Amino acid sequence: MDQLLDILEELKPEVDFENSEDLIDGHKLDSLTILSLISEIEDEFDISIPAVDIVPDNFNSAKKIYALIERLEEE
Repeated sequence: MDQLLDILEELKPEVDFENSEDLIDGHKLDSLTILSLISEIEDEFDISIPAVDIVPDNFNSAKKIYALIERLEEE
């Protein structure tokens, strides 16, 4: 989780990622940031995020993003 938080804070240092539950719905992450985030996650965790998993629900909080990462690592 710390690796993910580091990536998120590097992309958007002004956002409180540990406590935010509305990263997409609250417009804290825009589409370009999400694309950068996906690229960073794929590189850092050596996974591939399928297009079907790129939905707001999976990216609304750091916890949900990390749950997605863990699920993809297991597959």
